[in-house]
Amino acid sequence: MAKSKSKSVFVCQNCGSQRSRWEGRCTDCGEWNTLVEERITETEPRGLSGAKSGAASTSGPRAWAIGSGAAANALTFSIEDAIAQAHSGSTESKMRLPTGSSELDRVLGGGLVKGSFVLVGGDPGIGKSTLMMQMAGGLAKRGSQVLYISGEESVTQTALRAERMGVVQSGVRLAAESELEVIRDRALAHQAQADGAPCVLIVDSIQTIYRSDLESAPGSVTQVRECAAALMHLAKSQGISVFVIGHVTKEGQIAGPKVLEHMVDTVLAFEGDATHAFRLLRALKNRFGATHELGVFTMDSRGLVEVTNPSEMFLEERGRELIGSAVFASMEGSRPILCEVQALTISSPLPQPRRTAIGFDTQRVHLLAAILNRHLGMKLHASDLFINVVGGLSLDEPAADFAVAAALISSERGESLDAKTVYFGELGLTGEARAVTFADQRLREARKLGFERFIVPASNQKQLAAMLKAEKISGVRFVRDLRDLAQSFANGDSPKRRASGSRGEKAQSGEDELGF
Repeated sequence: MAKSKSKSVFVCQNCGSQRSRWEGRCTDCGEWNTLVEERITETEPRGLSGAKSGAASTSGPRAWAIGSGAAANALTFSIEDAIAQAHSGSTESKMRLPTGSSELDRVLGGGLVKGSFVLVGGDPGIGKSTLMMQMAGGLAKRGSQVLYISGEESVTQTALRAERMGVVQSGVRLAAESELEVIRDRALAHQAQADGAPCVLIVDSIQTIYRSDLESAPGSVTQVRECAAALMHLAKSQGISVFVIGHVTKEGQIAGPKVLEHMVDTVLAFEGDATHAFRLLRALKNRFGATHELGVFTMDSRGLVEVTNPSEMFLEERGRELIGSAVFASMEGSRPILCEVQALTISSPLPQPRRTAIGFDTQRVHLLAAILNRHLGMKLHASDLFINVVGGLSLDEPAADFAVAAALISSERGESLDAKTVYFGELGLTGEARAVTFADQRLREARKLGFERFIVPASNQKQLAAMLKAEKISGVRFVRDLRDLAQSFANGDSPKRRASGSRGEKAQSGEDELGF
């Protein structure tokens, strides 16, 4: 029997840092009352077969290995041999497994990679288990063998949920288990019975799994970290694709130590709003594809239904009153999506007017308000500003500046914007317009939905001139151009005639060039 001894450490349940004694505040992450005492057992490192895996002595929890001692001694390969082995007997397209969901395949980068380790996080009740069960059914239809382990439901409960969603394939096996060693043994036995077919393991959820040789409770930082490390070793050494479901904290972050996100190959965030039927699946990290890729679903009684045209869905309820409403062509990963940006300005009775934004960075609202104040003479410093990205999308790219600024100008002046105009571009502090990336893809998506006019940075105008008639694309060099173009399109005037006429009127009246 291996020699072992235990010691007590205090582990922060927020960031995973360890202390030798209790402290009221974690000095690493700054959170209060998050240090919890846990007992760590140290043993000589052994494989699960009982043979010593090395002469050096390390901590027991991190020495947990999968397979025999011979298998634990990994071989080294030249990069040429490793690439040849990866492609042997298969083409590049066959290296990815289609999950049966085109939206999920898009977010994963084209399908599921054999031996990958994927973390799926989201709020309780958002549909994580539903997504994984539907994926299991899609994989089973295509010949994969799936083992679905639930630590939160019984086999009967899981089976009833699968039946409701139409997942009745024999290739999906169910089990209710929380002990990591048992899960490991069942996964290896399932792989042996798969007869060469791709094997996928789904663990729901990582917070319910525990290692019997650790004294801390399931869901603690130590248990989550060590269980995740063992599952990662299982995925990489045996070629089993592993999905783990993770809960999120009240701040919206995936619960557990940050090292958990660094271990996995892909981090998927499942987002949604209780007031909306749709769900957004976003890739926050992906070693096998583009990050910030977006998949869109709606939830109904059958489960999750894919949305093949998200732009149309986000714009279908757009009202006829277009004061303070602009359409923005966003890029979510490699996919262009059109969405409506709404703005409302109202005189504030408060000494410090409010700045409220839903789906947009509030600090960016402050910046745009300052630009409009300085370069257009708008008195937004005395108004409450409200920004809303309709449909629950979250915009984090500067290209949304044009749409937000146009909506603010429209709301402040009480003038509608043109319903067939799309905006995208970035504004600098000096009022200049800056080019954005993927302008051609944004324009193609907008044209597909019937939009006719485009207000873009002048730097992008040359790039887009070959795709559309010049009079349909208006280039902006300065924020004043954005204001004049938005007003001219709304009134049905020619942009050039409108701009020259406004300058002539101001020159005759003696009005300040920056005023209204």
